[in-house]
Amino acid sequence: MSSLRARLALSAYRWVGTAIYPLVGPYLSLRSAKGKEDPARRRERYGHASAPRPDGPLVWFHAASVGETVAVTPLIKEIRRRGIGVVLTTGTTTSARVAVERLGAGVVHQYVPLDLKPAVSRFLEYWQPDLAIIAESEIWPMTIVELGRRHIPQVLVNARLSDRTFARWKKRPSLADALFENLALVIAQSDVDADRFRTLGALPVMVSGNLKVDTDAPPHDPQALREYRQQIGSRRTWAAISTFEGEENAAGIVHCALKERSNLLTIVVPRHPERCDAVEATLTAKGLKVARRTRGDPLTPEVDILLGDTIGEMGLYLRLTEVAFVGRSLFAEGGQNPLEPAMLGCAVLSGGNVQNFRETYQMLAKNGSAKIVRDVEMLAKGVNYLLANDDMRRSMIDAGLESVQQMRGALTATLKGLEPYINPLIVKARLTPRAES
Repeated sequence: MSSLRARLALSAYRWVGTAIYPLVGPYLSLRSAKGKEDPARRRERYGHASAPRPDGPLVWFHAASVGETVAVTPLIKEIRRRGIGVVLTTGTTTSARVAVERLGAGVVHQYVPLDLKPAVSRFLEYWQPDLAIIAESEIWPMTIVELGRRHIPQVLVNARLSDRTFARWKKRPSLADALFENLALVIAQSDVDADRFRTLGALPVMVSGNLKVDTDAPPHDPQALREYRQQIGSRRTWAAISTFEGEENAAGIVHCALKERSNLLTIVVPRHPERCDAVEATLTAKGLKVARRTRGDPLTPEVDILLGDTIGEMGLYLRLTEVAFVGRSLFAEGGQNPLEPAMLGCAVLSGGNVQNFRETYQMLAKNGSAKIVRDVEMLAKGVNYLLANDDMRRSMIDAGLESVQQMRGALTATLKGLEPYINPLIVKARLTPRAES
């Protein structure tokens, strides 16, 4: 049982949140100015609904950003296939667009309410979910407490805890216990994640594997792909994807080092497209000619860099190459998901800071489909070697495809774990039309 001190801390969090609730307008305005909020749907962040509640049982899914949204999309489709309504909340404009593109009108999308009691209470009172399913590592104290107070089962799926997050919670064991005791079930990505959740007081905990492995390959525009391939012709290509600050400059350095010997085209796809003006300035300062996807610039022989400054087109960019460096790993920390390049037939390179995807990289590296580079010089050598050695590149690509196949099965395991919570809702969904009639 959690300590009195922890419960007092949660109570204080609740009242402080209530007190600052009228003052969060400037915060949301700042986010809107940065393109991180949709001004037209700002009221949703206060818990106000902008769509009617579907009849019958309803599951609330929450996925913070694009990666989590993509990961739970197959699970949401399975829940919908069973006749159960779904409201999906996300926290970013990019994930909202991905949700609409991949799930359509059959799922209600809302922006997640602020983790303040008035907003959370208003959201729950309107939607009245029968079950809350939260993706990966979203731990919002007020939301968890309010769901627990209403006796709404809440399940973490594809759950993970980074080294930093786990260390932070371990310093507050009573507070962690007071929160995690509200969870009906944790379905973790790995044994390491499962042990961490158990340490923090979550029970029961099971392991499913990574739901991201069971997703479809990212979609693409076939016409755009044909046009780009025609423009590229016989040129060699490599991609630096999901890059963070400093990694685009590294890609430029690699391109300058290799362009003379290989007639190279480099594809750079920043994790945050709003940074692309600054990224273009950095690359052009090196004397490189940049073509941008949003401008429709053709890939003439003089173009050095294709700057992927769009959202939801990773499937297009990765289909233009067979070598991909995955960012947030060379200078930033945590890493990004390497599964999409692996499933689309790319040899994967990465920096060493991949703590958030440790198990995935271990599997890919063990099977020979991913290589870790220490610095920019090693990255340049790795790109050059893979472009020049067809057998090695093809071997890594084949190993990646095999690794992805071996890791599949998380969706089936997750659905199995959810059965005690989903099966009653299936029955309820079948009875709802009769009750209305």
